[in-house]
Amino acid sequence: MTTSQTSTFASHWGEERSKVVTWHDPGPSTRAGLSLSGLDYLTAMLEGELPPPPIAGLMEMTMTSVTEGHVEFTCLPDESAYNPIGAVHGGLVCTLLDTVAGCALHSALPAGRGYTSIEIKVSYLKAVRASSGLLTAVGTVVKTGSRVGFTEGVVRDSTGAVVATASSTLLVFDLPA
Repeated sequence: MTTSQTSTFASHWGEERSKVVTWHDPGPSTRAGLSLSGLDYLTAMLEGELPPPPIAGLMEMTMTSVTEGHVEFTCLPDESAYNPIGAVHGGLVCTLLDTVAGCALHSALPAGRGYTSIEIKVSYLKAVRASSGLLTAVGTVVKTGSRVGFTEGVVRDSTGAVVATASSTLLVFDLPA
């Protein structure tokens, strides 16, 4: 497509919108986290002692609660996350579920232990749009193993309707000293 063709089409595309994303250098927070238990690390983020990870700003996710084996996040999707058919892309919801699944396990790990996702199975139950309002995601640990952990996640829209669920398998490993 040429520039002149783009200009012709763009005149019918509607108002252009933009969004600014800001974050803090993740290095200092990551280094601080190496000496803390998962629960202490996530609590420090929740209480504003450490910044959230950069992806939180990009996806507009906010941790609202953390206890051992349980986390809650909110996310306010907007049109910038829309797919071609006018709904929030499932990848945003999956990312939200992967976040609560991983953080739930992290909250149960001692200092010096980390995790990464091995597998996540997501079931989408309802379309999400900007009009769905604030999403609330809850992650809980099913089993914390010495090498593998199992977690579950649920996302609800502002009416309380479940929009997606997930089960996750995560690898548990020693972090570098």
